[in-house]
Amino acid sequence: MGEREYLTNIKFLIVDDCAFMRSTIRRILTTLGVQEMCEAGDGAEALKIMQTWPADIILLDWEMAPFNGIEFTNMVRNSSDITNAFIPIIMITAHSEYWRISKARDVGITEFLVKPISVATLFSRIRNVIEHPRPFVNAPGFFGPDRRRCHKLTRQTERREHDPDQVLPDHIMNQDEINDYFNLHTPLSIEMPHYDEPNSSKISSPSKAPHTEPGK
Repeated sequence: MGEREYLTNIKFLIVDDCAFMRSTIRRILTTLGVQEMCEAGDGAEALKIMQTWPADIILLDWEMAPFNGIEFTNMVRNSSDITNAFIPIIMITAHSEYWRISKARDVGITEFLVKPISVATLFSRIRNVIEHPRPFVNAPGFFGPDRRRCHKLTRQTERREHDPDQVLPDHIMNQDEINDYFNLHTPLSIEMPHYDEPNSSKISSPSKAPHTEPGK
């Protein structure tokens, strides 16, 4: 199955306050064969759309008003008004500081993609969401994709290449590091520190919540 046929029946909700970026993502999705898309200029509009339009995947910006992508994700994962709290959310942003990556994963973002994006990079994250879905965890303080995804492949990145005590919150991560951080059951993805806020030395430990099945 080619890329164009692969995404034919997948519905995408694009949430970004920049009209140019929404247009860019729409063109990429069209190139990939996506037929059903809906756009929202902010999180509030997106929440309204989700009440009547059954999106399969959300593509989300970070910086928006009246609330940003992190706040939007928290609402999707935890609001009783949302019928599909399990929907995959791919964050697309120009920011790649470590504290942002950590915060996004901890709030329930499924994948994280750094701008500028291409057809190939977006398709790779979408395909990962579809072919390697993560079980959801429902525990005190967290509801979202399991942050301890188990991966069958052994890769060089499974070695602990970063000392958690030396990783600064403003450390810039490249896309490969981000992919590993989100997707591998490794010391890198589990033991890296979680900063409570940017430019802070305050560190919290990753949650070790039990697995639960969707709906339980």
